[in-house]
Amino acid sequence: MQLVVLGLNHRSAAVEVRERFSFEKDEVVAALNRLYEYDFISECVILSTCNRTEIYAVLEDVDCPKTYMLRLLQDLKGAEKIDEKAFFFYEERDCIEHLFRVSASLDSLVLGEGQILSQLKGAYIQAYSAGCTGTIFNILFQRAIGVGKKVRTNTGIANTPVSVSYTAVNLAEDSLDKPLSDATVLILGAGTMSELTATHLQAKGVKTIFVSNRTFAKAEALAKRFNGKAVKLDHFVEQAKNADILITSTGAPHYIITPKEAKKIVQLREGEPIVMIDIAVPRDIDPAVADIDGIYLFNIDSLESVVEENKAQREEEARRAEPIIHEAIEDLLDKLSYLSVRPMMALLTEKAERIRSRELHRALAKLPDISDKERRIMDSMSRMITRKILREPMIHFNEIAGTEEEGLYWELFKDMFNLEKEG
Repeated sequence: MQLVVLGLNHRSAAVEVRERFSFEKDEVVAALNRLYEYDFISECVILSTCNRTEIYAVLEDVDCPKTYMLRLLQDLKGAEKIDEKAFFFYEERDCIEHLFRVSASLDSLVLGEGQILSQLKGAYIQAYSAGCTGTIFNILFQRAIGVGKKVRTNTGIANTPVSVSYTAVNLAEDSLDKPLSDATVLILGAGTMSELTATHLQAKGVKTIFVSNRTFAKAEALAKRFNGKAVKLDHFVEQAKNADILITSTGAPHYIITPKEAKKIVQLREGEPIVMIDIAVPRDIDPAVADIDGIYLFNIDSLESVVEENKAQREEEARRAEPIIHEAIEDLLDKLSYLSVRPMMALLTEKAERIRSRELHRALAKLPDISDKERRIMDSMSRMITRKILREPMIHFNEIAGTEEEGLYWELFKDMFNLEKEG
């Protein structure tokens, strides 16, 4: 068994690379099912967010696992070629540590942001519902979710409500020549990121929010929550005439704003500058828009400069999170080691029980006159003898679990007790 993760994130790859390998929500289940069809994959989970795509898998001992996983991802996304340097790959303990750090938001673009934990939980539930998780990943991901919650509870890493959406709002505020509370904001998209963005805008005192979305009913519902107004998506260019800030997070597979739309917006605004912040992956705004006078364009990669604001404080809290993570790793490794020797224990216990039951039956057949109470005493005594005989081997199994000697002991054990032959 090999526990692995292949992925890319804001550190390893630029946004244009990340967007090529991101999965839409409705693509994930199909991708999971395709992965699960391979004989050498026994469990799998896909985590795909605006800043990362990660495929976790339990492999059945394959050579060159990274190469296998890269080829699988290439096949899933229909990519002609793949740049290995853009991806990270971790195995066993390193894989567990990476997942725990992700859940604790220590690996996020914005250290301590709160979205990743719910995204991780959603990815696990999606894989579980698709039948793509088993004993290992059910334990691993439930532990990871628990670690994320514990880090947030026991440290101050999440005390300041910072996320990608919050950072986008800060960036917009810093880019304006007037108070944010006096600004008019147009949001394209009505999903979770847009909702969070609107929440942070309202908290900053913004009173005028417009929401545009492909599904107008969703735009209306989100706008209503924040006392805003809904705009049909094919009218957003005209509405941008009155917007100081335009924030996009639609999840569309293509550009929503090309230079053509951007020039029309500039023309309508008669020279008044507009701040555009693209927090979508794939990107909603063509990068060429940045070259147009009157437009200040930022995308997810631009947010890194803003993240510095609370970096020192959050890094201190992150250091407090490290012992929590390492303790959780050791506990999980102990649990997984126990699972690896559990089949040995089960075989020995089953054989011992068969022998006990058979010999007790023979003995009782020779004692037809004993009472029911005496029969119960003999049954209890035989069980206790069996349990005490097995106790030392069980302790020894737990001690060798996960060590290099485990395989050798297992082979000797099978031969010594003739387990497979009598199983």
